[in-house]
Amino acid sequence: MTTQYNSGRGSSGTFVAFLLALILGAVGMVFFLRHANTGILARVANVITGRTTTTFDTSVPTVVQKIQRLSRIETVVYSLDTVIEGSKSSAVLPDLLAGDRILLIVHGQSIAGIDLSKLRSEDVRINGKSIRVTLPASELFVTSIDNQRTRVYARSTGLLTSPDQNLESETRARAQAQLQKEALSDGILDAARKNARDTVATLLHGLGFEHVEVM
Repeated sequence: MTTQYNSGRGSSGTFVAFLLALILGAVGMVFFLRHANTGILARVANVITGRTTTTFDTSVPTVVQKIQRLSRIETVVYSLDTVIEGSKSSAVLPDLLAGDRILLIVHGQSIAGIDLSKLRSEDVRINGKSIRVTLPASELFVTSIDNQRTRVYARSTGLLTSPDQNLESETRARAQAQLQKEALSDGILDAARKNARDTVATLLHGLGFEHVEVM
């Protein structure tokens, strides 16, 4: 009688090979799904994962239209509290007798930004996933005095005169002009452009562009 012994090495080796193949297959599948982003490979990956494909129209007219929809974006608000003096004097009599003087505590603000409706097709350059946009010039949209927070601090008139009814309104107008001048000198237009560039760049990245330059 002959007795045969089976050590089990054959079946064990087959299992190890199967397990190794399974691991390698899983790694390969993960790599494929992560890198199949375009063409037919992307469609196959979408079928496997069940995800839907999101497409973006990145033609120049479409991009220009989407940017223009932002319309006039106000990106900087410059506020100022200051004291403004207004006065009127007589050409003959001293101020003690015929002068008129007012001090106003003024609160106002200037608002600046960019009117993106002025963007033109020639301002946009697209090359694949790269885009370069030249924005319109930044603008100072409005400068205004907050009448609720602006008040007369002091008022004095000469012994021989009564308060000039127009002096306060004239002083407010001068305060508004001064506020606008200070906002411009402090670089409100540069700040408005920088903030607008950031806003538009965020929009363009959201449209699927990988390399974005906004000027």
